[in-house]
Amino acid sequence: MTGSGLSGYARSIRRVFRAHGRSPHGWRGTGDRNNPQIVNEQAHLRRFRRLTAAAAAATFLLTVVGGIVRVSDSGLGCGPAGSGAHGWPLCGGRLIPIVDTKMIVEYTHRFLAIVLTVLIAGIVWQAVRHLRAHQRLLDGAVVCVVLVLLQALLGGLTVEHGLEELLVAAHLAMAMLLLALLMTLTWLARPERGDGAATALPRGAVRLVAAGATLVLATIIAGGVVAGTEKRGTVDPGGGAHMACGKEFPTCNGGVLPFGSGELVDIQLVHRVLMLLAVVAVVWFVVVAVRDGVAGYWPALAGALLTTQVLLGALNVWLGMHPGLIVAHLALGTLLWAALIGAALALLPVPESRVVPARAAPVVA
Repeated sequence: MTGSGLSGYARSIRRVFRAHGRSPHGWRGTGDRNNPQIVNEQAHLRRFRRLTAAAAAATFLLTVVGGIVRVSDSGLGCGPAGSGAHGWPLCGGRLIPIVDTKMIVEYTHRFLAIVLTVLIAGIVWQAVRHLRAHQRLLDGAVVCVVLVLLQALLGGLTVEHGLEELLVAAHLAMAMLLLALLMTLTWLARPERGDGAATALPRGAVRLVAAGATLVLATIIAGGVVAGTEKRGTVDPGGGAHMACGKEFPTCNGGVLPFGSGELVDIQLVHRVLMLLAVVAVVWFVVVAVRDGVAGYWPALAGALLTTQVLLGALNVWLGMHPGLIVAHLALGTLLWAALIGAALALLPVPESRVVPARAAPVVA
């Protein structure tokens, strides 16, 4: 068949689909507006997407407020270690705390956690009640519940055990995983559905963004361990692992990587090494993605966030634990993680719509 013959054949196929109110790409033609089943399905997907987007925003805000809790020395504002239910889930033995600054800061963090829990409950309800045909959305909603429950358990244990560093790091890691899952669910529920056709993945960029995201997550977790060693926040003159290298960066106590010179020094150096590896992976990904023109605006955003994040990390050391810089460092690290998740999702093919078209009316002889 000649080129003109193929073109004419394609046009005839499109005319057939349009005559039946359909599109050759997964029921996305003008007839969709007149199909109650598809219209209803899209409405439920929009509600689901709004809930997951709101929950992702709440998770980010909760993480930032958690940083404020740390720098304001409010982590044990509702009760000392070992206070049991008096300190968590209650605050100072009360459901609503008295007017005390540290209690209010800590309670604000808990209130946002309640808001997030309500949003997650809404996500599960929407998935179970209206989106059972979308198995990935249903499974993701269930995993959200598991992560939120684990997050709440870790929050209680963190308070009960006096902000022990491994629990602080695990609490932060769970928040990052929940944020990534919520972003993924938002992407899966978007209205621009594909036709199920195989799409070649840019494997080089995919591997690099996966490596970069993994290393950024590891760096964030290591930063959580560093934060946990401070015990009482920035009011502690010792500063834990945060100031183990003094005010030196990129050097440490006169050396490059003086591992073995102390536990706190080693914790700080692990954080720095992971950061350096993450920088290499993310920069490499940005170069490849921009060169190949893939992943939209996400690579440029990740590059800008990475540059600012490294500068903030250096200023944190050079200026000696400035509270505002610590919170900004945490916020930008979280945004960098989110940008890499967004880039990874942008590299994937658009999933096929699973909406089943309505049956045609029977023909009466």
